[in-house]
Amino acid sequence: MALYIGVMSGTSLDGLDIALVEQGEQLQLLATHYLPMPDDLRQALLSLCSSGPDEIARAALAENRWATLAGEGIAQLLARQGLRPEDIRAIGSHGQTIRHEPARGFTVQIGNPALLAEVTGIRVVADFRRRDVAAGGQGAPLVPAFHETLFSHIGQRLAILNVGGFSNLSLIAQGTPVHGFDCGPGNVLLDAWVERKRGQAYDADGAWAATGKVQPALLGTLLADPFFAGSGPKSTGREVFNLPWLDSHLATLPAYRDEDVQATLLELSARSIIDSLNNAQPGTHALLVCGGGARNGALMARLAQLLPQAKVASTAAYGIDPDWVEAMAFAWLAHCCLEGVAANRPSVTAARGLRILGAIYPA
Repeated sequence: MALYIGVMSGTSLDGLDIALVEQGEQLQLLATHYLPMPDDLRQALLSLCSSGPDEIARAALAENRWATLAGEGIAQLLARQGLRPEDIRAIGSHGQTIRHEPARGFTVQIGNPALLAEVTGIRVVADFRRRDVAAGGQGAPLVPAFHETLFSHIGQRLAILNVGGFSNLSLIAQGTPVHGFDCGPGNVLLDAWVERKRGQAYDADGAWAATGKVQPALLGTLLADPFFAGSGPKSTGREVFNLPWLDSHLATLPAYRDEDVQATLLELSARSIIDSLNNAQPGTHALLVCGGGARNGALMARLAQLLPQAKVASTAAYGIDPDWVEAMAFAWLAHCCLEGVAANRPSVTAARGLRILGAIYPA
């Protein structure tokens, strides 16, 4: 058995999730720690998602700050657990995605793993996506193989849904390779709209969206985006779905109440998920939800309405806290790298074959 730490910083940019796990015959979550993202660092990282002046220097400075913050959080977690750096076999660090364009042959996650190894005194495994992209894959999503490891024992026609900034599905059915893909925007547009209109980081429990009415014309033009027509393997990011994308559609339609736009964006997230699921895996028996979207009551209720034949529940129903699944996944990916186990799935990313993912930075 060995101890690993997983660090996840997602597209929502709300903070860093840090998970301590024990890898034996099964993976066990031992402890967690959350660090809010400082607002100035969040803005610096957001600005790197599109072209701008002095990008190389700004990216270098931002990833140094990210690594330093992650190192502080790891030190706090170890101190609370009475552990030393030498007790941890490796840190699996996702880093922060600032560009993801596999069609052009690249994906970029920053987080200075060399600095993270230096400040923690622990081996770091990072840069998990680029090997899959080098093999012709999408580089995302990477979690379906982990979801299969965690949940395949349930023995049903199962789907695992992660709703962070973007949503992705893992489809697990006995006798077939795990399948998965990005569905589209999860929280990214909901968060951006409520921040613009109400100055809030997110719409807690979908309460504001619940006060609005879905606007069919707006929903129709949003769902007409070519991304939704394609079937997996596919992945997406802020390069495609962002406030300018939303504004370009709003400009062609009558003015709507702000809360109606929010309600329509929630419907966009729910519809893109369920339409993708029904197309890729009809007859799904259970949809288990993790990520921040599992805490959005309005979204969860709408998913259940759109998928009445299936059980729709948080992964907590099966003993896995939905907030920590992705951080756990990157701890597991670090383990796979060190053990020489291929962790991508060509059925998910369309890579040319199985590949060992990650680059190792010794302590």
